[in-house]
Amino acid sequence: MNMREDLDHILYDEQTIADRVAALGRAISQAYAGQDLLVVGVLKGATVFFADLIRQIDMPLEMDFIAVSSYGRRSSTTGEVRFIKDLDVSVENRNVLLVEDILDTGTTLKYLSDIMRSRQPASVKICTLLDKPTRRTADIEADYVGFVIPDAFAVGYGLDYAEKYRNLPMIGVLKKEMYQ
Repeated sequence: MNMREDLDHILYDEQTIADRVAALGRAISQAYAGQDLLVVGVLKGATVFFADLIRQIDMPLEMDFIAVSSYGRRSSTTGEVRFIKDLDVSVENRNVLLVEDILDTGTTLKYLSDIMRSRQPASVKICTLLDKPTRRTADIEADYVGFVIPDAFAVGYGLDYAEKYRNLPMIGVLKKEMYQ
């Protein structure tokens, strides 16, 4: 089976993604220069983006991961966020950068940022690969955005549908018949 055949079209190819991730890395490096930075990847979707992003951040940093779920195997959020894995380190008095694959309704990132802020960090900022503002229901915005996308079902480069398509090197729009 060729996964690319399941795509309606490609939104961003490998080089476009690499260029944007490099630009985000430069911006983050400049913003946090000389500061303590904890970069927190939101599992599983952000793993590919997270790995590429931290290699573009030119300064010492610490990394950790957190896992939550609001989709399960569905094509839309349930609205309920389930905690699966918490951080292994304290965020108290630290600059926390949450790295997510997509900011859609905002439910998950609002939940995570509220939890992080309750733990007395020095700061909490959000970096997302994709931002879909037309679907936002929670009052939250990202500080660093890779790409703003239309209301389409994006997969690839870590983004999935029912745990598939994460390993595509590009970001594409899944054909409707694949998830309806």
